[in-house]
Amino acid sequence: MAFDRQPITAPGAPAAIGPYSHAVRAGSLLFCSGQIPLDPATGEIVGITAAEQARQCLQNLTAVCDAAGASLTDALRLTVYMTDLARFAEVGEVYASFFPDSPPARVAVGVAALPRGAQVEIDAIVAIP
Repeated sequence: MAFDRQPITAPGAPAAIGPYSHAVRAGSLLFCSGQIPLDPATGEIVGITAAEQARQCLQNLTAVCDAAGASLTDALRLTVYMTDLARFAEVGEVYASFFPDSPPARVAVGVAALPRGAQVEIDAIVAIP
């Protein structure tokens, strides 16, 4: 049985800051690498608050999904990594604005640190229609 594995590079997302693909498509599933709140044009962190950073992470994931022919609203599960879980409610408000109907499953994990000093990183598993 042949295995179909296709790395995805998203022109609208920030360049990868390490040896990884923006996402990998396997059949009808898209496994998106974690996105930190980098501006796609400058590579600099966007936002001071966790909520602002979460918005940029989700916008970056949207660009990755678009490059694979999917939509972030097709997500099955997202994992939200945060350096301060006390900011969970404000991140949740931004998250909800991206998924007004039928939000995907979600995991939130408190972490000691994230790359480039980010407060938030989000990854996703998405169904490709």
